[in-house]
Amino acid sequence: MIDASNYNITVRKGWFDGEHCYEARVAELPDVAEYADSFEEAYALAIDTIEVTAEMLAAQGKAMPAPMIPADDYSGRVTLRLAKSLHRSLAQAADKEGVSLNQHLTNILNYYAGYAQAGEERNSGNIWQSHPMPQVGKRQRPSYLRSISTSFSVHEPTLRYGS
Repeated sequence: MIDASNYNITVRKGWFDGEHCYEARVAELPDVAEYADSFEEAYALAIDTIEVTAEMLAAQGKAMPAPMIPADDYSGRVTLRLAKSLHRSLAQAADKEGVSLNQHLTNILNYYAGYAQAGEERNSGNIWQSHPMPQVGKRQRPSYLRSISTSFSVHEPTLRYGS
């Protein structure tokens, strides 16, 4: 028998289909969403759903997805070797944004990891997750890719989209 409390359950309060309630989701079962009037009730429904899903899969001779490994098992530290020209380019971009090189790289990786995850979710057929990704073009860029330029006239600094 599985221990449903080992699974990654998130509960959040919000407006869902025009109603203010709590939504519980199970990371290992992306199609599962439970709704309730209280945090505790939503969590309990998620636990029950995990147990019922495990029983149903076992009856069908299928395996229940294992609980995900918590992020605590990772240090968050990565050592990376870069070409000198790439290092210089990234450091200059970080300076323009007024952030450290580490923060700049983290922003870029977070953006692309989210973009890739959204693509995977969209292709997996999960209806609740399928929403179009914004197109990043000349007029729409993430805030960390914007640069600020000032002109030598009396005008206020202007925000322009650049690399």
